[in-house]
Order: sequence, then structure tokens, then C-alpha cells
Amino acid sequence: MAGVQCICDFLMVDQRKSKYESDKLAKRIRRQVGEAIADFNMIEEGDRVMVCLSGGKDSYGLLDVLMKLKNKAPVNFELIAVNLDQKQPGFPERVLPDYLASLGVPFRIVGQDTYSVVKRVVPEGKTMCALCSRLRRGVLYRVAGELGASKIALGHHRDDVLATFFLNLFHAGALKAMPAKLRSDDGRHIVIRPLAYVAEDDLAAYAAAKAFPIIPCTLCGSQENLQRKVVGRMLKQWEQAEPGRIASILRALTDVRPSQLLDRKLFDFAGLKPAPVQASVIHFKELGEPLFAE
Repeated sequence: MAGVQCICDFLMVDQRKSKYESDKLAKRIRRQVGEAIADFNMIEEGDRVMVCLSGGKDSYGLLDVLMKLKNKAPVNFELIAVNLDQKQPGFPERVLPDYLASLGVPFRIVGQDTYSVVKRVVPEGKTMCALCSRLRRGVLYRVAGELGASKIALGHHRDDVLATFFLNLFHAGALKAMPAKLRSDDGRHIVIRPLAYVAEDDLAAYAAAKAFPIIPCTLCGSQENLQRKVVGRMLKQWEQAEPGRIASILRALTDVRPSQLLDRKLFDFAGLKPAPVQASVIHFKELGEPLFAE
């Protein structure tokens, strides 16, 4: 009996520790999302926020956190979840509607066969992400207009932001990343990324703890040799070798010094002149003559 009691005590301690870690993780994610929303003024009084739900861990986490923050936010706003059913073969059509109905959150499922378009247009072995993303974006912008959504929330996280930065750096020769808030090209929509400060590993752990009904992607998610995944593995290796490096890179993106770079469009290097100074005379007794100095 003593042995059984010992095992029971051990299990209770383990459960309490697991709950403590889970609660700490949830608080950290909520704090980081709250900071991002405040830093970039993502959500304002009266906003209708369309949360784009793909069925992956990131968008599930985004919706879950926004629902919790909504109850304590200093401003009133609405949430509506939207899923684009791209008609991928074997896609479980009832998973998201049933899940969203159980939450009591307003939602819309939009069916449009972008899968066939992507598979037909993109040659076998080539990257499907660019076309898939453009097609999804067009549909989601249209739906946002139909719903009267003032903000479109996407589930991109910190690692997505940094991977985009390095992809542009390595392959496009451009110094740009994924903005936390942007206006669409036609000026009609505001896109926000409340997870911009949140680590992907934290979202994966959060999804496991919450047991979200994850739906795998058979388009971009099935391509293992994508450069984005290569860069993602590079970032993970860096963080393992030098903990804190990823946080440092993210901070760098929030502290840009145009005068210390080489972009002549952002800083007037050509017009840079020395500031006028008033010379003062300094006498050095050991030299026996005056010298001019600033």
C-alpha cells in the first residue's frame, strides 16, 4: 500500500508541475500578444477582427488567445473566424465547423477550389507557396469586405517574421521582413499579425496542451525542401548553439538605423555635410603655442 501511495503522490506532483508549466506558457503567449497589439495599435474600439483559421497550430492558437484577451481588453471588439476550404483531397470538412461551433464564436467557412489551380499551374517539384498565398489572399480580402471586417488577423509568428527576413536577405537582396501590421495594396484592408512576438515552439507546445484538432496541409506544408524550412532549421540551430540569438535578431528589426546602412532612399548620404562648429583656442603650456580644436 505504501508503494501505491508513493506512486499516487508522484503522479499528483507531476500533474501539478505540468499544469504550472502550461499556465506559465499560456500567460507568456497572452502577454506577448498583448504587447504586440499595443505596440502596433492592432485592435481599436469597435473593430471587427476576421481571424483567418487554417486548421494549423498557429491560427488555432491565435484565435484562442484573442478570445481570452477579448474578455479583458480595454476596448470593445468583435471576432469572426473564417476558414478557406481549398478543396484539398481528404480535407475533413466537419472538423473546423464543429470546433468553432463548440466555442460559440461566429464563423464562416468559404469553399473555393484553389488546390486544383495550384496543382495545375505549378510544375511538379516547384514551390507552390507564392501562388497559393496570392489566391488565398484574394479570397480572404473579398470575404473581409463582405463581412465588414476592419482588421484581418493572420497567424504568422516570430519565426515566420525572421524566416522572411533571411529569405529576402539571402535570395532577394532586400532588407525586409513580415510587418506586424500592414495596409493592403488597394488600401482597403488592414492586416495584423498579433503573434509577431511569439516563438513557434511555444505555439506548438500550446497547441499540444490545448489538444487543438490540427489539420495537415497537403500543399505548401507537404514540401520539405522549401527554402523557408531550410531557413527555419538554420534559426533553430543558431538558437541551440547560442540561446538568445533569435530574440536579439527580433529586437534588431525594431531598432533600425537608416544612417548606418546603405539605402540612399532612406537617408540623404549625398547631402550629408559636417555641422558648423565654433573653433576654440586651447593653450598648451608645454607646447608654447595655441592649437585649434572643436
